[in-house]
Amino acid sequence: MTISKLTYSWYVLHTKSRFENVVNEGLIKKSIEVFLPKIQVKSKRRDRKAMIRVPLFPGYVFVKSDLNPHEHLEIVKTVGAVRLIGNKDGPIPVPSDNIKSLEIMVGGSNTVITGTRFKKGDRVLVVYGPFTGVIGTFVRYRGKGRVIVDIEALGQFAGADVSEEDIEKLPEILS
Repeated sequence: MTISKLTYSWYVLHTKSRFENVVNEGLIKKSIEVFLPKIQVKSKRRDRKAMIRVPLFPGYVFVKSDLNPHEHLEIVKTVGAVRLIGNKDGPIPVPSDNIKSLEIMVGGSNTVITGTRFKKGDRVLVVYGPFTGVIGTFVRYRGKGRVIVDIEALGQFAGADVSEEDIEKLPEILS
């Protein structure tokens, strides 16, 4: 890395699963500027109706650095940090405008809706409701938290309308 490349930019730091807060706190303690965008969602636990704050991008935080060798090392050796996202030439900076947009989005009171959890053809398991235990194929989103799942029985398919919260994607190995 040459001196001319040492300019402060935002970078994406990949974290271990569910370590976003640990990494965020660790970087703050090291006086490194960090941004962990969070959104408010309804708890998925059946015994609670609480609203909780979760990372907008699970497994990632944003760090602002000039990536001088000392600071780069401090960032990646933070507990829970995996690596800076980039290519063979090194970490790729994120435009400051994108970070400002994210700050505005998560700072507002409006609901932020992220990408879809399921795609057509995903094998899913119904985990709650009258179809609990049924394995099917995700067909499409119907709106307002409802989805259509095809369920095969006796060589026939039947479409069931279930709540998005009541299904989970099956791991590829079980599909």
